[in-house]
This record gives sequence, C-alpha cells and structure tokens, in this order.
Amino acid sequence: MNEERRTLAWHETLEMHELTAFQSIGLMKTKTGMRRVTDSQLREIYQRTIRDLEENLTELLQFYPSAPGQGGRDDDDFREDNAFYAGDLLAMSKSLVRNYGIAVTETATPQLRRTFTNHLTKAIRGHERIYNYMHSNGLYPSYDLGKLLQNDVNLARRAISMREE
Repeated sequence: MNEERRTLAWHETLEMHELTAFQSIGLMKTKTGMRRVTDSQLREIYQRTIRDLEENLTELLQFYPSAPGQGGRDDDDFREDNAFYAGDLLAMSKSLVRNYGIAVTETATPQLRRTFTNHLTKAIRGHERIYNYMHSNGLYPSYDLGKLLQNDVNLARRAISMREE
C-alpha cells in the first residue's frame, strides 16, 4: 500500500469531516462550560479534554489539503453543576470512541488511519478519566441499576421542564 497518498478517498474524507465537526462543536461547548466548573478535579479533566481536542483538530486539519475538492450555538443556558458538566463530557467521550472506532475501519490511507487510531486511544483514556470521576463522586452508579434508571428519569424530567429562552 502506498504510504504517500496525495489525495484522500471520498469516504475517509467524510469520516474526517464528521470527526472534525463533532470535535469542533464539542471543544466550543467544553471551553464554554469550563468557565462554570468549580470542582478542581473536574476542571483538570476539562482542561485535559480541551488540550486533547485541540491536538486532534490540529492533526486532522493537516489532512484537509489532501481531501477531494479541496484547492454554534449559545451555550450560556447550561445548568451550573458538576453532574451536568461531567455527564456532558461523558456523552461526548462515548461518542468520540464510537466515531473513531468506525472511522478507523473506513480509512484506507495509512497515515490517516494511524492518526484516527491515536485519537481513539486518547478518547478511550478521556472516557476513563471522566467515568472514574463520575463514579467516584457518586454521579454514575454503574452497579446499581435502580439508581441508574432513576437518574435517567430525573434527568429527562429536568430536561423536559427546562424553559426555552
């Protein structure tokens, strides 16, 4: 296989697009949300996630010149508590793991596949950090299905009852 491809395939370009768009939005949300995070441990996790996303985006942008055809939302309405921000980061980390896992299987260019694989590893580590934080702080009762489901119900009810502004 040719290691020095000059043009990305269409399908891997689309995967790259999805990951770039998703992480860009996630990075903006994370940076906006960090202003409200008061817990020092969670703030450190947010800072590391921001660095990881910035690195990922910087690396991905290097592939854009090789793409075929190549020559936000206001987040001030988020609840201000650690459970919400930790849950948001957990959801993003899960999505990153899934998206990168799929992208790796859809990529033919070896350099891009290695980049996606490295990003997947970072996403898995990020998921582990935020999951451990949530579990150790009683925010994610993994081993108590009743509590876990009740948390889902409470969260859904809060979301439904939130006013649109």
